[in-house]
Amino acid sequence: MTYNAVLFDLDGTLLDTLTDLADSTNLALRSLGFAEHPREAYRYFVGDGVEKLIERVVPTDRHDAATLIECGRRMRKEYGERWAAATRPYPGIPELLDALTERGVPMAVLSNKPAEFTRLCVSQLLPGWPFAAVVGAGPSLPKKPDPTGAKEIARRLGVAPSEVLYLGDTNTDMQTAVAAGMYPVGALWGFRTAEELTAAGARALAATPLDLLGVVVD
Repeated sequence: MTYNAVLFDLDGTLLDTLTDLADSTNLALRSLGFAEHPREAYRYFVGDGVEKLIERVVPTDRHDAATLIECGRRMRKEYGERWAAATRPYPGIPELLDALTERGVPMAVLSNKPAEFTRLCVSQLLPGWPFAAVVGAGPSLPKKPDPTGAKEIARRLGVAPSEVLYLGDTNTDMQTAVAAGMYPVGALWGFRTAEELTAAGARALAATPLDLLGVVVD
């Protein structure tokens, strides 16, 4: 079966954001006197929104609301200053987006990154492609794995959820796709493992971005 639209996760799928996320969060932690974490540890800290990220990195004995809110505020401030210092599209992503665009396949982005940063990253780092929708986290939309955002994007694209291929790199993404009735494909170049993606419901795994073309278009 081929699919008539592609819904992308952002961090770890289209863009390698790990260094900038780790640096920004570590600077916030340092400013509060907390220990920093290795860059690679952030592969498992990110993916579920800023609030969950902060809960994972702040020492458990400092999980009072005021500390978590302040650390999140400082992280956002730092990220606002360095969100594009090291972040770039993954190798093969521009070629994939070119190929989908040439074939007229509708594309959209759904992220748990705050909406303003989601739009900024796509507009500045992926400016040449016609995404029909770019949706990030906000107060009126439940975060993934809740399927509300994915289903709404399918509606805006004018396709049934079953006609949408969902590409993501975490268990959250695969759970979102399953709950929305979309076809879950795990991106092996991202932040998590093949085992995690498969266990969360991935029905296919892509080793490189261009592997998607055989699934989406014959």
